[in-house]
Amino acid sequence: MNLKKVMQMIMQMVMQKIIEKIGILPKTSKGFVVFIVLFTILLSIPLNAQNDDNPNKETVQEREKKTGRYKGLNNREILKLYEDSCNIENQPSNCYQAALEYKKYYNAEENSTKKAEFQKKYQEYIVLGCSGGEKLACQEKEGTLEFVGSNKLYYSGLLLIGLAVFLIARTIFMDEDQFQAQEKLDDQKINKEEIAKHGIVLKYSRPFFKRYFSPIVSGMKNKKTFREKYRRPLAASGLTNILTPEDFVSFKLFLIIGFPITFLIVREIIGETWPLSLIPILSVVGFFYPDFWIKGKTESRQNEIIMSMPFCVDMLALSVEAGLDFIAAMQKVIEKAPKNALTEEFEIVLKEIKIGASRAEALRNLTWRVDLIQISSFSATLVAADSVGASIGPILKSLSAEIRQKKSTDIEKLAASATTKILFPMLFLIVPAVLIIVVAPLLLEWVGR
Repeated sequence: MNLKKVMQMIMQMVMQKIIEKIGILPKTSKGFVVFIVLFTILLSIPLNAQNDDNPNKETVQEREKKTGRYKGLNNREILKLYEDSCNIENQPSNCYQAALEYKKYYNAEENSTKKAEFQKKYQEYIVLGCSGGEKLACQEKEGTLEFVGSNKLYYSGLLLIGLAVFLIARTIFMDEDQFQAQEKLDDQKINKEEIAKHGIVLKYSRPFFKRYFSPIVSGMKNKKTFREKYRRPLAASGLTNILTPEDFVSFKLFLIIGFPITFLIVREIIGETWPLSLIPILSVVGFFYPDFWIKGKTESRQNEIIMSMPFCVDMLALSVEAGLDFIAAMQKVIEKAPKNALTEEFEIVLKEIKIGASRAEALRNLTWRVDLIQISSFSATLVAADSVGASIGPILKSLSAEIRQKKSTDIEKLAASATTKILFPMLFLIVPAVLIIVVAPLLLEWVGR
């Protein structure tokens, strides 16, 4: 049994004993199996290292460079020193160095005559070095030159790699049962089609960052900081049920490597030669992409709420005037109105009231989530009416009229700004085309004369 097999058996037994002693065996056996398989594969890599009693010799060139003898000399002058040392002083190590220099010239030369000359010199000095007792020259001559290293370094490297593989396997599989249970709960709460509505990037990234990044981010010491930072943007964009602040930070971190990996895959599939220097740029874009994405989702949701407010507030006023209380009227609006962002917010308000929050508190939370002037006015009016005990039916009707008026004013502003926005496309696209059609015949006629 050779040294390599003995080391394989010893290292596997030692790692197994360590696992049993310190109690870090994964709850499922998958991690341990993956670790053992990968570690065994690593140990089965062919070993090119030789024993420690044959350390690699320091070459004469390296020794001379340390003493400064070759300082200021070019390659040709150094080669001349090697040749003189080989031919005059009978130094076989310098014969070997001269042969290596001629080998470099042979590989770099294109002229066939000079190549033949360099090859002849190379063979001559290799023979001189081998006959003088230089082992490396003999190995070079026979084509059996191998890297001479240390078994200690080789097995130490394998030990560290195996430990890294084990830790990764442990991290992945240790809480596999817990993660699967949490994933089933999430699937019951969130429909996959609802996740798909928020874009293809989130749809395909979520399983990865939820599994591998979110646990790490959740254990960070400064999680309170980014929790406060991203809680309101997630609420304003309607993503509270899909992403927590920890998930959002994990999303950003995942896309740092997600975008470059996607870039490399697409580059390989379609066979393009896009420069790899784009990878750092894609990593930066991946980190900031979720911020721009959530900002766009927030603006889109706010526009949807503004468009649906007049109808929902009118229905709320009619329901209250028909004899329903505020909660029942809001429930009726949720049932009858088309499903939109405002009805989703009304559902959240009702849930908060049902679990014990006061009407004023639920409406203030609505204002905090949506962050719109129209919603702020709506909530403030209802809170004021509730505090003095006034009837909210007439208040809702006047509020609905005010919202409609504000909506009409906004539409008029957009229409007025459209003429300004279309000015630049007209100047740079339409006017040049008209000038070409009008002026081109005149130019052609003038050139023809």
